[in-house]
Amino acid sequence: MIRFLVRRFIPDGENVKDPQVRRQYGTLCSVVGIVLNILLFAGKYFAGLLSHSIAIMADSFNNLSDAGSSIVTLLGFRLAGKKPDPEHPFGHGRMEYLSGLAVSVMILLMGLELGKSSVEKILNPQPVDTSFLSMGILVAAILVKVYMAHYNRQIGKKIDSAAMKATAADSLSDTVATTVVLASMILMRVTDWNLDGIGGVFVAIFILRAGIGAVKDTLNPLLGQAPDPEFVKEIEQMVMAYPVSRGIHDLVVHDYGPGRVMISLHVEVSGDENIYELHDAIDCMERDLAEKLGCEAVIHMDPIEADDAVVIQMRQEVEQEMKKLSPQVTIHDFRMVSGPTHTNLIYDIVVPHDVDKSPQEIRAWVNEHVRERFPNCYAVVQIDRPYVMG
Repeated sequence: MIRFLVRRFIPDGENVKDPQVRRQYGTLCSVVGIVLNILLFAGKYFAGLLSHSIAIMADSFNNLSDAGSSIVTLLGFRLAGKKPDPEHPFGHGRMEYLSGLAVSVMILLMGLELGKSSVEKILNPQPVDTSFLSMGILVAAILVKVYMAHYNRQIGKKIDSAAMKATAADSLSDTVATTVVLASMILMRVTDWNLDGIGGVFVAIFILRAGIGAVKDTLNPLLGQAPDPEFVKEIEQMVMAYPVSRGIHDLVVHDYGPGRVMISLHVEVSGDENIYELHDAIDCMERDLAEKLGCEAVIHMDPIEADDAVVIQMRQEVEQEMKKLSPQVTIHDFRMVSGPTHTNLIYDIVVPHDVDKSPQEIRAWVNEHVRERFPNCYAVVQIDRPYVMG
């Protein structure tokens, strides 16, 4: 069904980097989710009234909350698609993350409420009718939720939507939850054991687990998580494909929402090259990154000694020495300034976050090791931390 609707209402469906196309996908899936969840609520509510089951009644209101979550997701996509304005020059793309976070919180609240009701049912059990009609409604609900989890996950991956991935996780937890309710009803029919409250507790646990995972997935982009290593690799490969590029460092990815990414980085170039030709190459890199990866790029040139054998050899030896601090340490912007009594080694050192030392402690360590390894040299270093995962 969803493929038919995509072909019918999203003719340019493959162009997922287009914010308008992403909004159309979000709108379509949200509307379908609202309709299906309302139907599931009505069916389960009827089954709950018929069987007097607290687990089924709670599961039905879980679907009603899912319909509300789909409305929140729909609003999030609509707001995220708004064009930039003077107050928000980078657009409103993070509204999609906020809507996903709202959905996740609603999942947690529903799980807590269901857990409370289920414990009360364990303490005060009531007879449950295990009719075939009630169980048939639950089987149909399971199949519908499996389908919803599938299409939300597939399209969520396609358009890289945290909100839709959260919805897929919620649908999957609902599938497990309803399966537990159905299993408890079958067991009650066979053994006369009243497991309604216990089944409700298991449902609540599954819902809470899914909610915690969804909160993490939607909160990380808002807090500023490290970019996808594959995305970083693509950037590095594209930049280093230019003959003028001798190295890349200080790469920072600024995520303002899906399809709204800005990056900044430094490219090392030979200090002997023509400045106008270098500038033209940098402009070409920025255009390539915008066209092929859909991100705005700002690239800074760092001139280095590319042909001085002494400088190149010293840089390699210094970097090898610095790796005693951590194998992941790198250096860049390396220069040598020689004087009558000593030589200054000027460079930036990138130290991973797992090195538990302050900048002052790192600088003292660097100076000590440089003096031991190169007696006539002093280190003048800038301490950096990486913004991407190594």
